[in-house]
Amino acid sequence: MTMRVAVQMDPIETINIGGDSSFALMLEAQARGATLIHYLADDLSAENGRVRAKARPLKVINQAGAHYEWLGDPRTVDLADEADVVLMRQDPPFDMGYITATHLLEQIQDRVLVVNDPAEVRNAPEKLFVLRFPDLMPPTLVTKSLEEAMDFRARHGAIVVKPLYGNAGTAVFLIDKTDGNLPALVELFSSVWREPFMVQAFLPSVAEGDKRIVLVDGEPAGAINRLPKKGEIRSNLAAGGSAQPTELTAREQEICARLGPELKKRGLIFVGIDVIGGYLTEINVTSPTGIRAIDRFNGTDTPARIWDAIKARLDARD
Repeated sequence: MTMRVAVQMDPIETINIGGDSSFALMLEAQARGATLIHYLADDLSAENGRVRAKARPLKVINQAGAHYEWLGDPRTVDLADEADVVLMRQDPPFDMGYITATHLLEQIQDRVLVVNDPAEVRNAPEKLFVLRFPDLMPPTLVTKSLEEAMDFRARHGAIVVKPLYGNAGTAVFLIDKTDGNLPALVELFSSVWREPFMVQAFLPSVAEGDKRIVLVDGEPAGAINRLPKKGEIRSNLAAGGSAQPTELTAREQEICARLGPELKKRGLIFVGIDVIGGYLTEINVTSPTGIRAIDRFNGTDTPARIWDAIKARLDARD
């Protein structure tokens, strides 16, 4: 039977297909004979236990500038009846809109496979889920208190301050031991965000790269090393970082072995973790990226591996 895949993501018109992991997953699904429909998170609605989306069928094409073709007009789709798999792939911020989408999709998770599991995505925000593994992390503080942030800096030296629910390196600040801007920065964070912020000991080894490791159903599938551009501490590709090939160290293999069973148990099939100098800094479960660069460097096929894992989950439901 033809697999029906609904993709909840950002506008397909705006993506860069050279690095977009959602696009790579769509290409692989299509190559396997699946039909695709696309919709935005804002297109979701729910009524009397049914979850609908105003979606549009499409074909994807691996050609920059002409990478998709609509195959029909938008229409309202009952996701539980008209999809076998929903890929929840819209980018953060992980705000109330994102959380609401997870609640809506959770209602139909018993009838359609949502990847990643929406309840577990909601329960595993990047910078909070990682706190379950403190022995793998650099010294880390989550707080709203200037006094606690000042004390943490006094004990650990230079620090990195970042919002709990940011993405793509947005609003990440390096504050050294003598920088007088920490009070003003805490004031700014408190005025912009209601939630606490994260403070971590600065890892100078970030100059050698921030490794993105992709795990598929709990198993490492590959990695890239992201180097910050000159004058930056942020190595995110969206912030101007550059990717280079890499292999996993023994320490990184140990980190993956620790995380893998927990990710698999939670239905987090596609996960990207960030490691700097042997320290785990984030666990990305909302809309992980990096698989196209990994496959270019390694000659691997990570989308195929992800769809194999999805197919195994589907088969287990039958």
